[in-house]
Amino acid sequence: MVSETLIFLGQVLIFPGFLFIILLAFFAEWAVRKITGRIQNRLGPTYTGYMGILQPIADFIKLLRKEDITPTMADKIFFLIFPIMYFSLPLTAFSLIPMTEVQALTYFEGDLILLTFIFTIITAMVFLGGFSSGNIFSIVGGTRSATQLLGYEIPLVFTLLCPAIPAGSFSLTTIVEWQQNNSWIIWTQPLGFGIILTCMLAELELTPFDAPEAETEIVAGSITEFSGVKLALIRLGKNIKLVLASSLISALYLGGPEQLWILPPIMIL
Repeated sequence: MVSETLIFLGQVLIFPGFLFIILLAFFAEWAVRKITGRIQNRLGPTYTGYMGILQPIADFIKLLRKEDITPTMADKIFFLIFPIMYFSLPLTAFSLIPMTEVQALTYFEGDLILLTFIFTIITAMVFLGGFSSGNIFSIVGGTRSATQLLGYEIPLVFTLLCPAIPAGSFSLTTIVEWQQNNSWIIWTQPLGFGIILTCMLAELELTPFDAPEAETEIVAGSITEFSGVKLALIRLGKNIKLVLASSLISALYLGGPEQLWILPPIMIL
């Protein structure tokens, strides 16, 4: 009984739990910065660690040491709560996604609906976070996030729930198990796969859906006034959300973590 409890705690806290997800988020940020740099004829992160792979961790530590400023016009309570929730919600959602085996750490009938709700809540919190700072640029960024949400939320919800039709269940674990015994859902729903990729770009506010944080217009959008620890948590939360979106698409349309001949962690990445 004690050994089973320790194993479960290890899975929750270390692998494939919180520590693994956070490290994977740092790696995802490094990969994005490195690839973007190459596309723009730059080197990207270079000096911190091998090929600059430790640069995101160094940036995170640097932000933790910066001064944490709260604007006088800000809603003090929500200004504090927003970064914590933006970091913790996607991190908690990973307990519902199969990462290294067919079964997730926590699974039940309807967990896919809960994941869909979490994605909506995160975007809604970006809108409220922008308004809580009292800055005009943040308010414009938050408004753009909410407006963009209205445009992609319905197709995103449909493409998240469509894989439940052939599997006959709203449980993500059951959907992955069904693909183990049949075929990847991408082969029967290629249009849904294409739509969910596009919607996830909008959900993550990546190019060409980066209007909510257009630097040339509204500085950093809804997070303009955040600094120090708060900004560190928001940036890490955004990277975790990127890994979450990739993992969710993999589980829904690409058979989850045990379909390919390479290691499951590499597959889920």
